[in-house]
Amino acid sequence: MLLALALLLALLAGVMLFQANRRRQASGLPPGRVISTDTSAWGAVEQPLYDHRLHLTGRPDYLVETGGDLVPVEVKSARAPDAPYDSHIYQLAAYCLLVESHYGRRPPYGILKYANRTFAVDYTFELEESLLDLLDEMREQERKRTVARSHELAARCARCGYRSTCDQRLP
Repeated sequence: MLLALALLLALLAGVMLFQANRRRQASGLPPGRVISTDTSAWGAVEQPLYDHRLHLTGRPDYLVETGGDLVPVEVKSARAPDAPYDSHIYQLAAYCLLVESHYGRRPPYGILKYANRTFAVDYTFELEESLLDLLDEMREQERKRTVARSHELAARCARCGYRSTCDQRLP
């Protein structure tokens, strides 16, 4: 009787472990320990990361410690494009930079998890330099009194928070 109960408990533990592993794989998270999360589903949202030198603030949806590395994970609800959008890559690169600044550990890569596909994006020194150049350009544009619209997409204009005051909005 005791042996049967032990076997049943072992079988139950195996099924639960299998289900947990399937859920982790479906989530797009790498194996490891979740260090922080920016989703209220897991509890109170933590303070964002901040880099004083760059005046940059943000927090990835998940930060996972795996194999001694810290890996930021950004979750997008839309279906995946053929390749990640540049804006998503730069957002992830900014999270990598913030993780390095805050924890003193450079992430080797970050993860973009779309509804149907996951991309691992290497956090190279070239990507970091490109991000820093982009941040400089953004700050330069921010200092200008007017900035020209950078696209011809009516749908993008329709969702813009500045639409009501923009003199360049598309019909």
